[in-house]
Amino acid sequence: MKKILVSALEPSANLHLKPVLQKLGEYELLGIFDEEFGEPILNSKEFSVMGFLDIFSKLKKAKKAIDKMAHLSLEASHVLLIDSPAFNLPLSRAIRKINKNVPITWYILPKVWAWKKKRAAEVEKYCTNLASIFPFEQSFYTRSVYVGNPLLDEIKQTKKSFENSGKIVFMPGSRKSEIKSLISVFKEVAASLNKENIIVIPKHFSAYELDELYGDLSAFAISKNAHESLLDAEFAFVCSGTATLEAAIIGTPLALCYKAKKIDYFIAKKFVKLNFIGLANIIFDFYALAPLHKEFLQENACAENLIHEYKNMDKNDYFLRAQKLKEILSHGSSQEVAKIIEV
Repeated sequence: MKKILVSALEPSANLHLKPVLQKLGEYELLGIFDEEFGEPILNSKEFSVMGFLDIFSKLKKAKKAIDKMAHLSLEASHVLLIDSPAFNLPLSRAIRKINKNVPITWYILPKVWAWKKKRAAEVEKYCTNLASIFPFEQSFYTRSVYVGNPLLDEIKQTKKSFENSGKIVFMPGSRKSEIKSLISVFKEVAASLNKENIIVIPKHFSAYELDELYGDLSAFAISKNAHESLLDAEFAFVCSGTATLEAAIIGTPLALCYKAKKIDYFIAKKFVKLNFIGLANIIFDFYALAPLHKEFLQENACAENLIHEYKNMDKNDYFLRAQKLKEILSHGSSQEVAKIIEV
């Protein structure tokens, strides 16, 4: 039976891993991943961090995990790294020191188009296959292959047209610091709009975490299905991240909202060289297209601005322009990644 060493640290990485595994034949998983897929050496939840400074608290655990993963590669017929370059780059280096021959596939490549461009050469040095999820990444990697985008596998339905459903979705993120920074703003917005308010929360949160992070949610209907909620909604207020791209693919008009710790935002502004932070806007920018949606950052992510955007956005124009995004991304990625692993 084929043994695959997997490094999937983030919730999103495990989400993207699932359809790949469904396309594979018989296999045994080794490494770090969600317990849904088997018995990991460490559960991916143990590595959940947010911000440039938070990572230091995990360094000792990460070093031990990298050493153990490198030795596990000697048992594997293939290595699959998903996203998380702060962990997976030193892991790929450690694997190559003791295992010269095992194929290493990196799926969801480091975003060298945003910062740390030198990482591209390192990834190409240690990895056999570079599976890209954005077509423009081939301008930054010499050996990357566009395999498609995982969201086109995972999103089962998209809007056929824009309709005023009376439902507003609020997505304050999946990390605790994101939620704490946006929840009070979202509550203020919800109270000002005479709509059906729906808040999307992560599936894995306990009742205690819900109370600690969100407080009183009586003004909202609670959803744990982001895609279904976005499909039904006429508008979404979304924390920066993959969720903004999900909303855009589904065709739901949105406003991106983001508030970071001041030190994290300062560091990001200093090193990240992009005109936008929303993935749909970044993609459009690389194709010389105008941004798809507005972005409200730091002190601009306030209730007044968000309400104004909801009331004044041309939502039909947004819907029509969002169709271009699906044309650019073209197809899902899980089938192509599975083919690479099974070679």
